[in-house]
Amino acid sequence: MSNLIKLNNGVASLVEDDWTLVQLPATQVEERKQAGKVVLFKLTGEATVTEAQIADTVIPATGKIILPLSVFIARNSEIKDRIAQGEIGVWVATHELLENLTQQQVDLNALPIIAIFVERFADGRIFSLGNLLRTRFGFKNELRAFGDVLRDQLFFLKRSGFTSYLIRADRSAQEAIASLGDFTKPYQGAVDEPRPVFKRYNRGA
Repeated sequence: MSNLIKLNNGVASLVEDDWTLVQLPATQVEERKQAGKVVLFKLTGEATVTEAQIADTVIPATGKIILPLSVFIARNSEIKDRIAQGEIGVWVATHELLENLTQQQVDLNALPIIAIFVERFADGRIFSLGNLLRTRFGFKNELRAFGDVLRDQLFFLKRSGFTSYLIRADRSAQEAIASLGDFTKPYQGAVDEPRPVFKRYNRGA
């Protein structure tokens, strides 16, 4: 069964994924330590992909594919025609800079999908990236969260502009769908509903 949840006119359902996610080849990562403990957190803007990984990434010749940001940028000349045909999406890790994407792809809405990858949930950068894509950069197409995406995050991901969620294989997507209804009438304005509650309801005199 699919673990992809997608919103359609505000209604969430499980759907089959018609996009192929392209992963970077594995590489030896130098272990970083602080106070004797391994540090897994990646700093925003930190370069973590090697030229060899980019060169060795296999791009399927056909079909709809979501490419790593670094590959999308470095090998853009190979895929220009497929971008124009709507066959190419991009995934961005939470430590990567959206400006690197917007400098390469001025019209983000030429991309049918942008996905944000959470390697290990430790902070709220995914929420900020979703908000920026929707507000500052005006992205209107499918915005997907994947990786370490958990049930308790979905409601807030929706508020940040995400419209699809690929739940971890070891978690229940059915349970995750229920979380989108955890709160019925949020007080604050956000991407999915910019008006705060006092502007949405007239309580009278």
